Parts: sequence; C-alpha cells; structure tokens
Amino acid sequence: MVLTMKNKKMNELKEKAYQIRQNLIELASKESIHIGGDLSSCDIMTVLWQYKIRYDINNPKYENRDRFVLSKGHASALLNLEQAMLGCYSKEEVYDNYAKDESMFAMHACNLKNPYIEVSTGSLGHGLAVACGIAAGLRLKNNNDSYVYVLMGDGEQSEGSVWEAAMNAVKYKLGNLVVFIDNNDLEADGFVSDITSLNNIGDKYKTFGWNVIDIDGNDIEQLVNVVDNLPKADSLVPTVIIAHTVKGYGISFMENNVRWHAGKLNEEDKKIALSSIENKRLENE
Repeated sequence: MVLTMKNKKMNELKEKAYQIRQNLIELASKESIHIGGDLSSCDIMTVLWQYKIRYDINNPKYENRDRFVLSKGHASALLNLEQAMLGCYSKEEVYDNYAKDESMFAMHACNLKNPYIEVSTGSLGHGLAVACGIAAGLRLKNNNDSYVYVLMGDGEQSEGSVWEAAMNAVKYKLGNLVVFIDNNDLEADGFVSDITSLNNIGDKYKTFGWNVIDIDGNDIEQLVNVVDNLPKADSLVPTVIIAHTVKGYGISFMENNVRWHAGKLNEEDKKIALSSIENKRLENE
C-alpha cells in the first residue's frame, strides 16, 4: 500500500509518541515522576510539540512564537522530554538532572531555570488565568497570529479560579486561546467523579460561551484533525478540547490505577512497562 503524506505524518507522530513513552519509562526508572498523567497526556503533547506549535528552539523568546502553558505543572517530565525530542536539549540531560537541586528540569514546570518554559506552574488552577493574560496581551500586537495553548487536568477543573478565567476569556473574546483538558477521571486521591463530580465538563464550558470539542485524547489522528481545523487566532471565541484519555495509558498495570499518579519503577516494573507499550504500539499499527 502506498502511504499518503497524511498517513506518513500520522505514522511519524505515533512513533514519536511511542518513543516519548519509552523515555518516560526510562526517566521513571531513575526518579519518581507523575507518570500516570504524563502517559495520559502524551499524545496531546506530542501532537502539539512535534507537529503544531510554532516555536524556534534557537530563540525561545521569538516574538511571533506560539505560547504554551502547562497548567498541570506536575507533568513537567513529559514537557521536558517533548522539548528534548524537539532539540531544546538532550533526553540524557533530562535523565541525569531531573528534579536535582538547581536543575533546569524541576518536578514542576519552572521558567526561573529553564528558558524553554513559558510560565512556572504547579499550584493547580492558575495556568488558565495566566494564559488569558498572555492571550489578551497578544491581542494588542498588530497582525499577531500566535496561539496560546494550555494543558489542564480534569481534577483541576474543581478550582474556582478556572471558572473566573473561563468567564474572562469569553468576555475579552480570546479566540487565540486553545485549552486541552486531559480528561482521565483520576487525580492524586482517586476518581474525579467520586471527589468533586463535574459531570460533563464540556457542557459547563459551553454555558460559559466557549467553543467545545470532544475527542479521544489518546488518538493521534483525532488530535491532528482538531489542531488542523482550529479557528483562526483572530477569532473571537476561545476553544476548549475535552480530550478523553486513560491515566497510565499504554502500560497495563498503570491504566486507571490511582497508585500510579506518581512513582518510580523498579527493574521488573520497567521491563513490564516497556513490553506493555510495545504491545500497544503493535495494536495501533
């Protein structure tokens, strides 16, 4: 079968997502990381960082870049490895220095040490408000077509500050703001539906006036289709993508298991994890 350019690109992105998962497992065998949420949002982040975002690794403050805010700041390991794949630094640097004192690779995203991080995050519920400010600022620049992308968690939606920011984004017509919600229904203490039930998150954003898109967040093709068809940055309505994912996606003993919100892998777990994602890769070919 002759591959079309689109199929070739999809296959390349699927392979990159697979490699990132391998890299996460390698890092988790050295340090404790927030592995469950890293794995659930890996496909989202791979499509953003390896395909969509306009970014110059040689000039991370390039004025016309797209901005990215990791509101779920504890997924910093994933962001570091995505940026490493892009060429900002090497994955070996991440392996050797993650969460070490004075390292640029902090347990939560930190721009004080790492110039490739747009905004320091960690306290959940703050990222969207900061992103609104950035998006509003970009509106003041003539002919600016940059987007502001945000990755949030579903547990994070229980923070009141999220909904204050959601109202602000609609009031100021921030169509250059695009939010992905990693909707895996698990947070550190258990299932989101058991802790602070949000029911249908998308319905809430619709009520606030957002453009709402529901997709399978572990499906590369759906993700590419969404980012290829976003409203233009000069549009007047912010977009939220409810990405339905599986926490620990791709690793049998981690999937939907709150134990693996964060953790470190022993050698046996590492072997099983690598075998499990290889099996998932073959299933998805």
